[in-house]
Amino acid sequence: MLLIGALRADEDVALLKPGEALTYKVGWGPVSHAGEIKIRAQSEVVDGQPQLLVKTETRTRGFIRTILRFDGTAQSRFDAHSGRLLSASASTLSKKKNTQASMTLDYAKREIGYVDYLEPQRSSTLPLPAGAPMDMITALIQTRAWDLELGQSHEALVMFDNQFYPLKITAEREETISTSKGPRQALLLIPTMTGTPKGMFRKGAEVRVWVSTDRDRLPLRFEVRLKVGTAYATLSDYQAPTVLLTRR
Repeated sequence: MLLIGALRADEDVALLKPGEALTYKVGWGPVSHAGEIKIRAQSEVVDGQPQLLVKTETRTRGFIRTILRFDGTAQSRFDAHSGRLLSASASTLSKKKNTQASMTLDYAKREIGYVDYLEPQRSSTLPLPAGAPMDMITALIQTRAWDLELGQSHEALVMFDNQFYPLKITAEREETISTSKGPRQALLLIPTMTGTPKGMFRKGAEVRVWVSTDRDRLPLRFEVRLKVGTAYATLSDYQAPTVLLTRR
């Protein structure tokens, strides 16, 4: 599955910085380490243009992997100056279903070229929504730059596969949460879908994001509450950014 989100066109996009890396320990219900998410960013110069490449790897582990094997990889390439998403690709391997898709964004034509490699009949050209699209995980990390006050909201547009989801993300309250480095103060952000609920929101899912209130503004925890249980990802390791460029 391929996921993208969109910010308003009139705001600066604060992506991950080159060399920055975040590792999340994923839990499901009482199983505290059911999987892992690794996110890292690197700078590249492609055809003379500076770009930011964000790579995400997701996998189950331990006992959960014996009953639910899942491996996912995703790459998103951004313009280093404007923060615009240029292209993205994602693939997943699981017992239930495999997926492999990519998209290329054409801002001049306001189009997205969507390609499904395993089900070619689903490939299509989609209208490019207003704003600066980005993959879902990077969109959640983007919340670190919003600096919302309590009670304030921020709009975002998330796309699951080829469906768009308008969201309103609200700063609910401040909380102290446990992390691998000890307790940290965080701002709780709650996304809700506007309009007719679709996808997991139609099924009653609740999403929460905790972002640290210190200078780093790190997303410390993500949580998705479903009827069948709660999945959560907690920051377990963080690598500060560098300024090195890789030329291709």
